[in-house]
Amino acid sequence: MAQLTVADYDALESAIRDGRRVIVRRQHQDVVIVPERLILRNRREAIEARHPATGDRLLLWVDEAEGVEVVG
Repeated sequence: MAQLTVADYDALESAIRDGRRVIVRRQHQDVVIVPERLILRNRREAIEARHPATGDRLLLWVDEAEGVEVVG
């Protein structure tokens, strides 16, 4: 189980506030998303997001993320 750092959370919260894209690394793959909010579901923290090209809704579990990077 991976854990995000304080800097990762700061970057994620900034991207949510500013509507910027984020790369989430999980399971050795990079996923580009537009995060909308952080939520708790069944005692697990998750990122509610949209796919930047299709607009499809996504739910990514924070405890499965290896890191995040704001890309713009």
